[in-house]
Amino acid sequence: MRILILTHRAPFPQNGGYPIVVGNTIKGLVALGHDVSLISLNVKKNSVLVERDALLDQINYIEYDIDIRITAVEAVSNLFTKNSYNIDRYYNAGFEKLLFRNLTDNKYDIIQIEGIFVAPYLGVIRKNSKAKVVFRAHNIEHQVWQKLARQKSDPFKRWYLQLLARRIKNYELELFNKFDGIVAFTEQDKTSILSYGVKIPVVVLPIGVDLSLYKPDHTKTDFPSLFFLGSLDWLPNREGIEWFLDNFHKDLVDGALKAKFYVAGHNIPEEFDDYEVLGKVFIHGEVDDALEFVNSKSIMVVPLLSGGGMRVKIVEGMAMEKCIISTTLGAEGINIKNGSNIIIANNADEFYNAMLKCITDEHYCRQIGRNARKLIEQQHDVNTITRHLADFYQSIV
Repeated sequence: MRILILTHRAPFPQNGGYPIVVGNTIKGLVALGHDVSLISLNVKKNSVLVERDALLDQINYIEYDIDIRITAVEAVSNLFTKNSYNIDRYYNAGFEKLLFRNLTDNKYDIIQIEGIFVAPYLGVIRKNSKAKVVFRAHNIEHQVWQKLARQKSDPFKRWYLQLLARRIKNYELELFNKFDGIVAFTEQDKTSILSYGVKIPVVVLPIGVDLSLYKPDHTKTDFPSLFFLGSLDWLPNREGIEWFLDNFHKDLVDGALKAKFYVAGHNIPEEFDDYEVLGKVFIHGEVDDALEFVNSKSIMVVPLLSGGGMRVKIVEGMAMEKCIISTTLGAEGINIKNGSNIIIANNADEFYNAMLKCITDEHYCRQIGRNARKLIEQQHDVNTITRHLADFYQSIV
């Protein structure tokens, strides 16, 4: 099949959840012999690859720079419209023209839209292509904003996030039935999508990883050590790690949690440097090799209080045999078993007790990690999942 994938950000380098999911999907489809094209909006204007990804030599790739920054005046004026600027800012007339030319020059069997932020281009796709259009729901976007709103104590912030959630929900609900098929990562998301009256085929295909890349080496792991890895330009991540640091910073610095704590990821705000304490709390920012960083630490914390979909970092952490402490929401969609392949903690007391247990019992941590790896091998092998995706394509073509 000839397959076109559209993304709202360039998935190179593959150093975050969204790029990893997209990149692994493309690798799997190429390995199955499909002809894959990728067209990406690039929100980091004039950025370049530090090192050329070998995958680029196996696909047709076009990248288009856009600026999605919103001025204060635009943000205020948007309050008096019914549109969601979260989505509208990804629309670009130049990109639409580029897409139009590509669609008139090429005949595709499948066009896969990777998330809601590329959905504004569905109109030009329908007018200029007979391909079946598949929407991959990385989460139910309006539910992410609803959950964020519920966490806010400030009345204005709560009202504003609820407003955004309502607008996104209206957009999503009008959108779903316009596709030929939907791929969700979790059964929870599929249930939500179907509850909105969706009549088209919906299939659940979890996040898949290339297991050959995940090679845990415990001789290089510092025990005990705690770490968080995630992009802080995604609000649920920032909210979660701020909650964690506000609750446990003192315990990590002066209390019974005798373990170093590391924070790493993209776009960590400068004010997070205030949390750093020499020899105890480390704010790294972006790391050169995420898997090497994960391998070097022993206990992963995922204090997610809002959000949706499936967390790529948990799947990767489990593949690296990490002992993971997560909220129920953070581990959503993964076939976990609390106390066997992960530890679930949903409040400060549960998190504290889980961390104290883990940093004092290395054998327990290792066993959790080994069981986690087995789960990923059984249910998240990208080769198996991509074959199921190709089968879904065939079923709707």
